Amino acid sequence: MDSPIPDYLHEVLSACGADTSGAVADYIPELAQVDPDRLGVALTTVDGAVYEAGDCESRFTIQSISKPFVYALALQQRGLEAVLDQVDVEPSGEAFNELSLEKGSGRPLNPMINAGAIVVHTMLGDPGDPQGRCDQVLAGLSAFAGRPLDVDEAAYGSETATAFRNYAIANMLRSRDSITEDPEDVVAAYTRQCSVRVSTRDLALMAATLANGGVHPVSEEQVVEEWVARQVMSVMATCGMYDSAGDWISTVGFPAKSGVSGGIIGALPGQLGIAAFSPRLDPHGSSVRGVEVCRHLSADMGLHMMDAPQPVRATIRRMHTVQQVDGSAAKVFSLHGSLQFAGTERLVRDLAEADAAGQLSDAVVLDLTRVHSINAVARRMLLETVRRLSVEGCSVTVVDPESTLPDPDCGDGLRPTVVGTVAEAAALGGG
Repeated sequence: MDSPIPDYLHEVLSACGADTSGAVADYIPELAQVDPDRLGVALTTVDGAVYEAGDCESRFTIQSISKPFVYALALQQRGLEAVLDQVDVEPSGEAFNELSLEKGSGRPLNPMINAGAIVVHTMLGDPGDPQGRCDQVLAGLSAFAGRPLDVDEAAYGSETATAFRNYAIANMLRSRDSITEDPEDVVAAYTRQCSVRVSTRDLALMAATLANGGVHPVSEEQVVEEWVARQVMSVMATCGMYDSAGDWISTVGFPAKSGVSGGIIGALPGQLGIAAFSPRLDPHGSSVRGVEVCRHLSADMGLHMMDAPQPVRATIRRMHTVQQVDGSAAKVFSLHGSLQFAGTERLVRDLAEADAAGQLSDAVVLDLTRVHSINAVARRMLLETVRRLSVEGCSVTVVDPESTLPDPDCGDGLRPTVVGTVAEAAALGGG
């Protein structure tokens, strides 16, 4: 059976393809020559499945979509405090190439506008080594894509020759000591970053790497740490679409970044990466049809990040009682999915209420067979609950065949009995 997802993506492209409004970025001569009718979309799940439709293999320059990924590399290399000291994370409400800095501190307002991205670029590698910095950027972007990328030299030359606005921004930054190197060298290196060549498929994999906590969904390389991916997606959500960020996050509702070559990426934490490509731009510098594709996907697939799932009801899959070999009864709580705060709180509440009502037997079994992940707060809550039940004389057994619960030490020298199946837990008898 063929998956229906590619067919659905073709339907989305058909629905959006008739819109010919907007114009290509003709202020960069090389971009003025692109075919304005190209249109593609790709989705990549966090476990590596790729779905695509339309023009997904053609290459184009990454432009401003490089910004979140280079920001990630700088965070990984320098740390959050050092980067925040140079570049803030507040929405600017201004165009991407505005000549403005934060009042008082003189920092660029965020790393998604050109001023912030230029400063972030200079934070990689060794000062005064623009070539080494460019090599590091290319290697980092390639790791996010999962394949070696290259630079479009024609686009680089074209953009460098017309980068007057960025030269002005760099000189403004140099006058405030936000950068310390020659502004022309900095702009040349930053423009090389923007001239890296990608496809729609590449961008979907890069976005999925962010959505997957910094782990590439195919190569499984840990490109950046999880906290870095979270920071980047947070800034994308509030600043990635420039002076239309408020409209974007309220209507489309997932972290995104656009570029003037016509690309857009979106990242749904824990779910998927999205990429769309169409060269005609709206007044904000974002792809007209790319934005519409993302609106369709969000509405049809329920991708708005404020459309919350129901983890509280979904965590406890089943509650039942088993007879143990010594004749006593054990209450089994079968859990599934990803244990986070809300779902674990529901489990803890059910245990506490059952105990208060005298419905808990002398033995409790927590079955984690169908649980695929447990975050830090869920682990602490789970183990503290086990500790408290043990202190009250209740025998607790954890069924954990895949060792999903890391280090099951409850403190005070208490550790639950860990077995591989519910049958093994029943065979323990009174524990």
